[in-house]
Amino acid sequence: MLPTEKQYVQWHENETLRHARWLSQSNQVPPARIVSVDDKTTADEAYRLACAGTSMLWYGDFHNARQLLQAINRRIERSEQRKISKAANKLNKSAESPHSDKSTAESLVIPNLFHQQRQAQAQRSRVLSRLLLELDAGYVSQLRRAPDVSAACTAAFGELDESCLLSFRDLQGALGAAGWRAKGVPIESLGLSVFPHYGVFAPTRHEYVQLLLDAPLPDACDVAFDIGTGTGLLAIILAQRGVQQVVATDLNPRALACASENFARLELDAVQLQQADLFPTDAPLANLIVCNPPWLPAKPTSPLEYAVYDANSAMLRGFLQGAKPHLAEQGEVWLILSDLAEHLQLRSRDELLGWFADAGLEVKYRLDTQPKHGRSQDTTDPLFAARSAEITSLWCLVPFDN
Repeated sequence: MLPTEKQYVQWHENETLRHARWLSQSNQVPPARIVSVDDKTTADEAYRLACAGTSMLWYGDFHNARQLLQAINRRIERSEQRKISKAANKLNKSAESPHSDKSTAESLVIPNLFHQQRQAQAQRSRVLSRLLLELDAGYVSQLRRAPDVSAACTAAFGELDESCLLSFRDLQGALGAAGWRAKGVPIESLGLSVFPHYGVFAPTRHEYVQLLLDAPLPDACDVAFDIGTGTGLLAIILAQRGVQQVVATDLNPRALACASENFARLELDAVQLQQADLFPTDAPLANLIVCNPPWLPAKPTSPLEYAVYDANSAMLRGFLQGAKPHLAEQGEVWLILSDLAEHLQLRSRDELLGWFADAGLEVKYRLDTQPKHGRSQDTTDPLFAARSAEITSLWCLVPFDN
C-alpha cells in the first residue's frame, strides 16, 4: 500500500508549474529534475538523460514508452557487460599472477564479481526508474493506447484519489503482479497453483518442494510452524501432508494477505496466520518448524529482494537461535537453504555449521537437489562456475539432547 507520509513532486509543463503525488514502491526520493519526452525522443537521448540523473515524463504513446524502456535497458546491459568483463579479466589476471597465492586470490575474485554485479543491478534500477508516467485519480492514464491499469495499481498501491507520478517500471511491476495473481504459479509436484500478490516473492523456483515431500515427518507431528510464509507454499505442503495444526508467520502484511487468499482457495482450515517477526506467540510447542530464509548474505535494495538477500544473514541466524525453545520433545527443524553463498564465498560451510551448534542444534540428515533455473545454465555469466554448482538442501536439525 501507499506510504502513510505523502510526498509530492513538481515540474514545469509549457511554463506552467504542476505538481502531483509522488509514488515510489522502492522509496526513491522525488526527482529533482524532470523533462518532458515523447515519441520523438531517441533511445540514445533518453539513455544519456537517465544516466545523468534526469527523470523523463512521458507524453507519447503508451506502447512506445515500453519500447523506449527496453531500448534503454539494452544499452545498460551492453555497458554492464563491458564493465563486468573488464573487472573479471583484471581480477583473474591478479589471481594468475605468480606472486599471488592462488587460493587467496580466488577468494577475492568471486565475491568481488558478485558485489560488482549487485552494484550494476542497483544502478540499472535507478536508470530505468527515471522514465515516469502521470496517472489521474483512480490510476487513469491519458496516454494513447494506454491499457486500463486501475485495478492492477489499486491492488498494488491502494486507493488513490489524486493524480500521481510514478516510474514506468513500478507500473510494469503492478501489471506483472496482477498477471501472476490472475494465472498463478503452477507447482507441478503438488498439482496446484499458488497466487502471489504484489510485493510478495513468486515461488518460480520451487525445486525444494520435492524435498519437503520426501522428508519423513516427525512422529506425532500435530503442530508445525512455517516461518516467513510468503505465499504460504510451505504451509500448504505441511497441511496437505496431514499436519493437524500449522501456524504460518510473516512480518509483511502483503504476504499475510496473499497466504490467506491461497489458504482459502484450497480450503485449508488447519492453517493459522500470525503477523510476527519469526516465531508465533501464544502457540503450542511445535513438532516441526520449517523455514526457507533468504539465501544470500547481502543488503536488499527493494521489497522483493528481501526474499533473496539477508544482510549479515540476520534472519537466518535469528531463526536458528530462536528455534530450539519453540520445539516440542523430539521436534525437528527443517531449514531449506541454497549453498550459493558458499560458492560465491560470502559464507563458509563451517560458519553455517557453527551457527547450528551455537543454537544447540545438530544435523540429523540432509536432502539435496540441484536447481534448474535459467541462471544456473547461463555460461555467459562471469559467476557461472558458482551458480552451476549450487545445491539446495533440506537440513533436518534436532536439539543436542534429542
